[in-house]
Amino acid sequence: MKYVALVYYQESIINAMTEQEWHDLNQECVAGVERLTQLGNFITGQPLHPVDTATTVRVRDNEVLVSDGPFAETKEQLAGFYLLEAHDLNEAVQLASRIPPARFGSIEVRPARELPPKDRRRETP
Repeated sequence: MKYVALVYYQESIINAMTEQEWHDLNQECVAGVERLTQLGNFITGQPLHPVDTATTVRVRDNEVLVSDGPFAETKEQLAGFYLLEAHDLNEAVQLASRIPPARFGSIEVRPARELPPKDRRRETP
């Protein structure tokens, strides 16, 4: 089963790191992805740019509304994600606990759901 591990942390903690601490954290993440890949648990993942680069899009009454910044102001910001393959939630939680930013942030683990196949009855010839 697929699980998404959403990585959250306070950007202020990251911004306070020295260049060496930031480099070391990134190297830990790279090593963790390599380990997860070797075990067959890593599907994909990606870190995100800082929250000040975010744009939120909403559609209301067919009008596209665009605003700078994230969807909501929170203490911790979404920093990236891992898409993991795990047998169950317990294994997914165990894998997420090894994601390095979990030491100073949080990892939200959620099962991914598959969209149903396209309903072929609705196709027009």
